[in-house]
Amino acid sequence: MNINVCISCDNNYSIYAGVVIASILANAMESDVLHFYILDGNIDSENKAKILSLKSIKDCEITFVPVKEDDFNLYRDIVTHDYVSIATYYRLRLGALLPDVDKIIYLDCDTVVNTSLAELYDTNLENHYIAGVLDARVKHKKKWANTNYINGGVLVIDLKKVRNDDIEEKYYEYTKNNPDVIKTGDQDIINFVLKDKIKILSDEWNVQISNFNNRTSYTRHPKIIHYIGRQKPWLFGAVTFFKSCYFKNLQLTPWAIPADDSKENFKWKFLNPLYTGWRFFKNRPLFFIRPKFWRAFYYTFIKKS
Repeated sequence: MNINVCISCDNNYSIYAGVVIASILANAMESDVLHFYILDGNIDSENKAKILSLKSIKDCEITFVPVKEDDFNLYRDIVTHDYVSIATYYRLRLGALLPDVDKIIYLDCDTVVNTSLAELYDTNLENHYIAGVLDARVKHKKKWANTNYINGGVLVIDLKKVRNDDIEEKYYEYTKNNPDVIKTGDQDIINFVLKDKIKILSDEWNVQISNFNNRTSYTRHPKIIHYIGRQKPWLFGAVTFFKSCYFKNLQLTPWAIPADDSKENFKWKFLNPLYTGWRFFKNRPLFFIRPKFWRAFYYTFIKKS
């Protein structure tokens, strides 16, 4: 099956984009024919070469798509999380940036894929523009209950329908007219503009994780892991779950920790989990009396999957 995948990043995030690509290639089926489109926010030649070298895991096509940042000046005024860069808004113009692509999977750089993407790509969008998994806020906050608000980190997009119905212009107009309403950047824009034209996917395709307790699904076998919030696995002492999946795929890339670098291996394999555990206990000293912790513990370690 031909599968189109898009990732958007600047030079600073090229390593994380590389981990996403490595995870996809390592878990692909033999029949998966993958074409990656990298929305290029000024990635330097050295990092491009490293990304291209990932073809050694499994043969694929990798295309760097140049992006004019001036086309996104409107979005610079949106007030959102300080770790969100302008590159996240590139997905709002995918139809124009990829005029010859009719369907695509979009993935954030803070994801790791654990299975073939063929099933996800084969999603029948019917009359919807886009498909995604309900956002963590819908899961955890009562005020969002019964709201079909999806997370923007994993999307299946009908680019042909987006172009035919001029959706990208609607994104632009909505942003121009509602800058104070938008709190989570492009994710809000996509949800507020498309509303009832969004298809909801099974949780396993975007298991959003911020720590052991806070996950949108307690499955032991997430098809895609999404490290939401500030606690990214590449940060020393990050209090998040499934960090080992990130480091396993990092080792498939040119950015891997060298086996003979005892200092780095000691830091990440020994000190990192110790510091993570200390931070968890420091910030949640009474974690063991919380029902949510024991529910997470049961589904993670006891219940047969």
